[in-house]
Amino acid sequence: MTTPHWQPVPGRMMTRWAADVDPACPLPEYPRPQMVREGWTNLNGLWDYAIAPRGQERVEAFDGRILVPFAVESALSGVGKPLEPDQRLWYRRTFAHPLSGLPAEAGAGPRVLLHFGAVDYQCDAWVNGQHVGSHTGGYLPFTFDITAALRDGDNELRVAAWDPSDTGLQQCGKQALQPRQIWYTAVSGIWQTVWLEVVPATYIAGLKITPDLDAATVTVAVDLAGEGHGPAAAGDIRVAVYDGDTLVASAGTQSPVTAAAAAELRISIPQPKPWSPAAPHLYDLVVQAGDDTVTGYFAMRKFSLARAADGHMRFHLNDEPLFLFGPLDQGYFPDGLYTAPTDEALRFDVEYARRIGCNLIRKHVKVEPARWYAHCDRLGMIVWQDMPNGGRPVSNATTLLELAFDRRTRDDRGLAARGRAEEENRRQFRAELQGMIEHLYNAPCIAAWVPFNEGWGQFEARAIAAWVRELDPTRSVDHASGWFDQDGGDYCSRHIYRLSLRRRRPRRCSRAFVISEFGGYGLKIAGHAWDEERAFSVRIFATPAALAAAYDSLLEKELKPLIPRGLMAAIFTQTTDVEIEINGYLTYDRAVEKLPAARLAAAHRELYES
Repeated sequence: MTTPHWQPVPGRMMTRWAADVDPACPLPEYPRPQMVREGWTNLNGLWDYAIAPRGQERVEAFDGRILVPFAVESALSGVGKPLEPDQRLWYRRTFAHPLSGLPAEAGAGPRVLLHFGAVDYQCDAWVNGQHVGSHTGGYLPFTFDITAALRDGDNELRVAAWDPSDTGLQQCGKQALQPRQIWYTAVSGIWQTVWLEVVPATYIAGLKITPDLDAATVTVAVDLAGEGHGPAAAGDIRVAVYDGDTLVASAGTQSPVTAAAAAELRISIPQPKPWSPAAPHLYDLVVQAGDDTVTGYFAMRKFSLARAADGHMRFHLNDEPLFLFGPLDQGYFPDGLYTAPTDEALRFDVEYARRIGCNLIRKHVKVEPARWYAHCDRLGMIVWQDMPNGGRPVSNATTLLELAFDRRTRDDRGLAARGRAEEENRRQFRAELQGMIEHLYNAPCIAAWVPFNEGWGQFEARAIAAWVRELDPTRSVDHASGWFDQDGGDYCSRHIYRLSLRRRRPRRCSRAFVISEFGGYGLKIAGHAWDEERAFSVRIFATPAALAAAYDSLLEKELKPLIPRGLMAAIFTQTTDVEIEINGYLTYDRAVEKLPAARLAAAHRELYES
């Protein structure tokens, strides 16, 4: 696994997949499963790196080698150093010109696109000394057209990233420069795949796929981009839908389409096969626009909330009520932090949740690489997607008043206490929230958006929930998971740890009732702990037997009786241990199952049957 230039940081906890990391090209899979092109170049691998003062405009001497796309703080990066708020992280590598011959003049011929899966938090990029773009936001993909900056032979790419981590008010999730309890090691710089693509002068920049199961149709909006002298014509747009190798439907435009006037095609799907956790059927998609072709997939499925026969508001999948149960999932790995060491490792957590009988994962204050959602789509896992936290956590006193007395705390005032006093900060939050929804809109697995968690940085949640519903009317909104409820969104959403679940059913709520976090039952496994001295959990048990008895009692005596009283979803904390937080079904290295999977699956099956 080692090379003369790189090895993982010694002394860190590793998963079994770390041995499979190829430093020549880690994570070699195409990173965007719903919009795939055949011709692409993966730029993951060993880059030069340097950590310099933030104000320094350029570096000449580099500190060593870093394995991209692992964050500089991670063991798999080979560096394992924190990036301080007054520093910038610099990267450098070279790559061959992906086009034969000389670069095309601007606006003529093919274009070369440089894609980043995600860089935390603010970054700039240069090709051959020419600035090609900037981006702000640590969780979303972005693209620069670098055609005009290229030259024959080797080309130099430099990237500089700055990240204030939890010293700033930007969206950063659970990251902390000083990890403790529920706050984990910060992640800075490039943490998802970097790649190149060659595209025609006018090319497919995006797809928006909207299934309508009731009408047996799917609508595909094709967004075109490109540069040229005058309108950039793509020609006819054609969309074909396949079920396996069988062509089931197709549609196209009647006249050439330009980049300024993208097409929206509505396609009838004969006898559609619905997607569900029991039968996660996917259709393949081929989209052609002039000389450009991309492939992808979609599912025919319908998410809705409706009053069931028992009179309670219930989640419905394809017009059938479905109780949802599954883990809170932080998406952290001990060796790669935000970045799974391999695609197999990325898929494993979803497969494990399926194996223990779950049909839901709440992706907690993190946006995963696109391949994670593709694994959920293919395996049949429903997802509630959080927006990463920003701003500030609320005070303990305010939280206790909310929890103890069901006190209604308004979130349209006191913005400074939540880190949302500046309009620019609120604007950036909205921009990143909209970007997340647009980025993940096509994922069949996502059933709900969660803009705010436990009051951290929460502001105007009722209005934001209504805006999110306008952006995406096909999914529901949990506007304030845990607290502070503003009578908005679709759910009365409670986090219940130290109190009895039975005592926390909302007294007055016409929306659906969910327990969006509960449990927090911890067990420390010697030899598989991030820190052998420290441990955090709501309740800590001494033995697997004690944990099993408490878990069974929690489900049987407290959770299950709430289901006939209106509970429609419950989310247990959590999939794995994360650093010193030891309340996972699995240890942090994914090596030990604290309770047998078959036993958990049987217990969870009883919840659905009730």
